Amino acid sequence: MSFPDLVNAALGLLGVYVLIGVVFAAVFLVVGIGAVDPVVRDSPKRTRVLLAPGCVALWPVLAIKWLGVKKQKEPV
Repeated sequence: MSFPDLVNAALGLLGVYVLIGVVFAAVFLVVGIGAVDPVVRDSPKRTRVLLAPGCVALWPVLAIKWLGVKKQKEPV
């Protein structure tokens, strides 16, 4: 495998990561952020817009945190 092939593969993976991050951020900022951080629930919509780039970049961490909050709220 040549160097340009490796670069193309890495850029393809980065593109998929960002695409998943954009979709996750759209859902998370509308539905899930209030469960993870109750203070943000009452904040203005422009605050969520400012949080969007971070959500795109850190979507795996936020997804794990969001799933952990959901599991805690389920009755035992």
